[in-house]
Amino acid sequence: MSHASLPATVWDRPDPHTLVVTVQPEHIDLMQHTNNVVYLQWLEDVAWAHSTHLGLGPDRYTALGHGMVVRQHELNYLQATRLGDEIVLGTWLVGIDKLSLHRQYQFVRASDGVTVFRGRTHFVCVEIESGRVRRMLPEFFAAYSAAVREVAPDGVKS
Repeated sequence: MSHASLPATVWDRPDPHTLVVTVQPEHIDLMQHTNNVVYLQWLEDVAWAHSTHLGLGPDRYTALGHGMVVRQHELNYLQATRLGDEIVLGTWLVGIDKLSLHRQYQFVRASDGVTVFRGRTHFVCVEIESGRVRRMLPEFFAAYSAAVREVAPDGVKS
């Protein structure tokens, strides 16, 4: 099955932002599977792709003098991936407040629809020049909150 034909039921949440990668020789480690640090790079790649899609790419961060930086990652390696595997990287924004953004990830092997990885990232907003945590700019909050895919029972985006 190709990434285009992955059934919606393979995803943990509806409508992920996706990016497709293929495991390359340089991704393979001594154990003959994708090295764990490659997954971390893929997190960054799909997160930037999604953020850019929302109008907040690196150039916009620079122009606004603010950006979102990682406070914490949670990485769960579920299945090995091997040379030549096509992996569909999926991500969603699942929570937001005045300082923080929460993103989830699910990586699915296109050939069989098996989830090979899940992760979460907690981002905080910082002023680029000082590196200090700052309240999220209205432009950031508007773009990111509109993309949040989970609403708490009280109706507040959490």
